[in-house]
Amino acid sequence: MNRPGLPKLIATDLDGTLVRSDDTVSAFTHKVLDRVRAAGIPVVGATGRGPRLTELTRNDIRAADFLVLAGGGRVVDQSDPEGPVVLRDERLSCEVLAVLLAELEAAVGPLTVMVEASDEHDAPLWGDYHPAWPYQDAFEVRSRAECLAGDVIKAFARTADHHVDELLAVAREIAEPHRATLTQAGLGFIEICPPGVDKASGLSVVAQNLGVDPADVLVFGDMPNDLPMFEWAGWGRVAVANAHPSLRAAADEITLRNDDDGVAVYLDRLLSR
Repeated sequence: MNRPGLPKLIATDLDGTLVRSDDTVSAFTHKVLDRVRAAGIPVVGATGRGPRLTELTRNDIRAADFLVLAGGGRVVDQSDPEGPVVLRDERLSCEVLAVLLAELEAAVGPLTVMVEASDEHDAPLWGDYHPAWPYQDAFEVRSRAECLAGDVIKAFARTADHHVDELLAVAREIAEPHRATLTQAGLGFIEICPPGVDKASGLSVVAQNLGVDPADVLVFGDMPNDLPMFEWAGWGRVAVANAHPSLRAAADEITLRNDDDGVAVYLDRLLSR
């Protein structure tokens, strides 16, 4: 439950939370985030987007002092005047991923699989074509063997016969936490990340860097991949009105939808009270 006064750190998810359905961030939202920074509160963009989308992410949350990318696997300090500093960079072993995919296919049948392997600017995902993937312009068909030829930032998987939440439940029964972290971010695919990697562990790197207690952190989100940071942050957990039921259940408060600038409206009221 949130506390009197102001938090010492604010972190927000981007897609579905800060970013609107038309892939834009309003001028009002940018203005409010600038006010947050002017109040001396560091801002963190906490997203499932990989480091290949760093420039897009910086544009969507220009006020961010830190970026937590790839669901926690890459953490970047943007406050250093000499340039961004990478504080964390985790990868998932291709050998581990190959075994997990084989075990999951034995349980649920054939998978559509994609991997995020490169952190170069605008690098494509590799893997199996699926018409439901929303970012076809940043995708390249590759064989499973090619996808598993090296360690990856994360992998994505889906089946034709399972809802993503059902597939996630099955995958979590198969993949122990010491082998991989599994989640989903509303794209219809489960996400397979390195062990110990989630938004909470990424935010922990930021908090330790700043000397901020999790009890003083306010977070915003919309999807199950935001649950770890909701469980970690203690000042307040706010879900947008369009959030997944699991996020709404874990939230202290519900703000307006992402399309109605719910994060900015909440922060504007917080700064003005």
